[in-house]
Amino acid sequence: METSTLELAQQLIARRSVSPEDAGCLDLVMAQLKPLGFECEIIAMNGVTNLWARRGKALPLVCFAGHTDVVPTGPLENWAIDPFTPTVKNGVLHGRGACDMKTSIAAFVVALRDFINAHPDHPGSLAVMFTSDEEGPAIDGTVRVVEALARRGEKLDYCIVGEPTSVKQLGDMIKNGRRGSLTGILTVNGIQGHVAYPHMARNPIHEVAAAIADMAQIEWDRGNEYFPPTTWQVSNFNSGTGANNVIPGTARVQFNFRFSTASTVESLQTRVHGILDKHDVQYDLEWRQDGRPFLTPKGDLVDAVARAIKEVTGVTTALSTTGGTSDGRFIADICPQVVEFGPTNATIHKVNECLPVVEVEALPKIYLRVLELLLSHR
Repeated sequence: METSTLELAQQLIARRSVSPEDAGCLDLVMAQLKPLGFECEIIAMNGVTNLWARRGKALPLVCFAGHTDVVPTGPLENWAIDPFTPTVKNGVLHGRGACDMKTSIAAFVVALRDFINAHPDHPGSLAVMFTSDEEGPAIDGTVRVVEALARRGEKLDYCIVGEPTSVKQLGDMIKNGRRGSLTGILTVNGIQGHVAYPHMARNPIHEVAAAIADMAQIEWDRGNEYFPPTTWQVSNFNSGTGANNVIPGTARVQFNFRFSTASTVESLQTRVHGILDKHDVQYDLEWRQDGRPFLTPKGDLVDAVARAIKEVTGVTTALSTTGGTSDGRFIADICPQVVEFGPTNATIHKVNECLPVVEVEALPKIYLRVLELLLSHR
């Protein structure tokens, strides 16, 4: 008897794969894929395990992408069950990773199996790209697989990332892009001194205050059809010695942009430097780019996912680019069409993470229908 999505999801949840550990999850996946004709390649680096598996050489290439790692459980005493003892109760699957995103991994595998069984001579190729380093630093995960594929000229045509994008019901939202993330670490250089003798010191907090006020109020862009306007937020501000009679010598400000395709990294950096210079701030500024924005306009992949959702669930999906970053930002470098779609996200990263079994059963049907629409023209 073939393994069901629920059974495979439970087997995956039982593996304590707290990032960056895979804990044998990919071995389970490969055991399912190899009999289907997938060539499986493990790309391991610095304690991170990645899987690239492909069936076929022809184009187009459709890829399912995701991660086997999960976030830490938090206090175990707050869980109703052991988070790594998957339990179905009252029609709900409980366990760490039920939503984010071991059910999607299981659904991908089952959809691929069912598609190949029904269409053994399908056109194009199938692939999966799974990592154990998405919830962590994401340094040696999907980005390394993408780099390896790029070096040998291997590109994807379509990619579905199984992130939990649904909000109130399965299929009500898909992500057809994500904002970029750009962090600035600003060190403002002043002169330390006694608060009673301010003429002999230079207060870095005072010097940067007006610039911060400007950046908090500025309209960086107006967004576009798919993206909300770019936002800028201070996330950390540190200064002072702890004494009430000392003017600090430095101030450290960390800020972050979540930016749309209406702006570029370079345009944002140029404007920040311009504002600081306008206010005569003495500073050093280190930039860290966490990801460029990516966007998949309406087209083959978006249309196929939306149609599959409608046919299986009756739900009319909405397109969104909100939320944080995902590994889609890396995959977009070698794939022109990337979409994120997965189960509801109400309990992701929470204590007592859980997912209705009806979603577990419906998800592979949607992924299967997407494959049929993209590869079998039915």
